[in-house]
Amino acid sequence: MTELTLVPAELAELSVAQLAALSPQQKILLARQLDQAGEWLKQVRARFDTALERTYGDRIRAARAEAGKDFGVVHVVDAHVRLSVDVSKRVSWDQPQLAVIAKRIAAAGEPVEEFIDVAYSISESRFLNWPSTLRTQFESARTVKPGKPTYRLSAAGEG
Repeated sequence: MTELTLVPAELAELSVAQLAALSPQQKILLARQLDQAGEWLKQVRARFDTALERTYGDRIRAARAEAGKDFGVVHVVDAHVRLSVDVSKRVSWDQPQLAVIAKRIAAAGEPVEEFIDVAYSISESRFLNWPSTLRTQFESARTVKPGKPTYRLSAAGEG
């Protein structure tokens, strides 16, 4: 992206009905500008966050060490600025290893569900490639819900 065309502030004040009444060309332009602005904001946010880390990183790490926290919120004060830094905890589990542990629990006669949340799933591509006789057995356990729609506008005739 080489240049950002800012969306006029008045557009933020338009109602849904007014936005719906825009001409097709105006809708295409607005959709492109919104996509462009969103990408631009992500890039600026990433650079700004990197600048904050460069400026306050040592103090943030010291505050974490002092609080004995690897995750959660710590605060750093710089003159009249209070920077709050929240690091969320993202836990993942090794699925094959959990499967082995679950088998050991079951073999010991314990209910696996007491220790492990078990969630069964089938990939949609796998399900669709099964023979119909197999799919029929699973269909009553399958629920299909629509996801959030994504809209892309382009001029008629464009790729």
